[in-house]
Amino acid sequence: MRTRILSPFIPPVSQIGFGVWTVATTWWGVKDASLGVSLLREARELGINFYDTADVYGKGLGETILAEAFGKKLNDLVVATKLGYDWESTEERTGHGELPQDWSPSFIRRACEGSLKRLRRDWIDLYQLHNPRMEVVRSAEIRETLEGLKKEGKIREYAAALGPDIGWFEEGRVAIEEAKYPVLQVIYSLLEQEPTASLLPHAEHRGTRLIVRVPHASGLLDGSYNPDKHFEKSDHRNHRKELWMKAGLEAVSLLKEVLSGRRALSQSAILFCLNPSSVATVLPNFTELDPMREFVESAEKPPLSTDEILKIKELWKNHLASRLTQPFADSRSKPTPKRLAA
Repeated sequence: MRTRILSPFIPPVSQIGFGVWTVATTWWGVKDASLGVSLLREARELGINFYDTADVYGKGLGETILAEAFGKKLNDLVVATKLGYDWESTEERTGHGELPQDWSPSFIRRACEGSLKRLRRDWIDLYQLHNPRMEVVRSAEIRETLEGLKKEGKIREYAAALGPDIGWFEEGRVAIEEAKYPVLQVIYSLLEQEPTASLLPHAEHRGTRLIVRVPHASGLLDGSYNPDKHFEKSDHRNHRKELWMKAGLEAVSLLKEVLSGRRALSQSAILFCLNPSSVATVLPNFTELDPMREFVESAEKPPLSTDEILKIKELWKNHLASRLTQPFADSRSKPTPKRLAA
């Protein structure tokens, strides 16, 4: 597995990382705990050394499962986790509705200590703000608190994980240009190119490193999405199935015409995300062993050619952008969760 630099304070990370949410939540992933542990361990055998999780995943399970899977060997891996949601003092969430957030210095420190305890480690490699709004991204107090944790050796680097959906260009621009966050986690794929494509020049200019999640666009680009399959109400693909998924299936057919047959579509999707120099690692969704091996093999496949990249950009600009962004037209009007700061 080839590696890239995520931060000078963190060991080089594998180009393909493991998004632990798939083995720590029941939304759309692995419900068998033993399979989840097996996937984590097999990923390490395949060369993956970067594991991205969050304290809120499975109410702490996203961190404890790493400690269970690797024990003391977890210290040899690069672990990123997230904070911000007050999940410990909140009643059960409804569907995918956001929990209240707390960004006070005392909460940040308490959350950090909780994560360290669950991970059974003395430090966190990358500590990420989980879905921060603009006022959080701009907050000097929050950055000072994170810098304090860094000086104390409890975290090695910090970042902002933007979301929960796409459409966070301004937050990303401010995080890069004004707040100068060294790392951002973003959504980016052949079918969800914006707003990350517009953030890439800013990241390149400032030297900001990117972590890309959902490279397969909720299963459309890896063949796991079946339009005839019934999804549980808690599955986020239900909410946009009628509009976005239909447009996405049509877009996949067009993309196949401009991509080389030297790789599986799932592999081309990952290589597209790895093409920008600012991207350090990509997080496919791992739920089964065979697809995981196929995804990991992407790193050994021929990179996308200049001609392929140009055709993809032309296809996006002339045909796909309008079809695939319209279903999200109102997604940025979501209310901010209560208790953003104490």
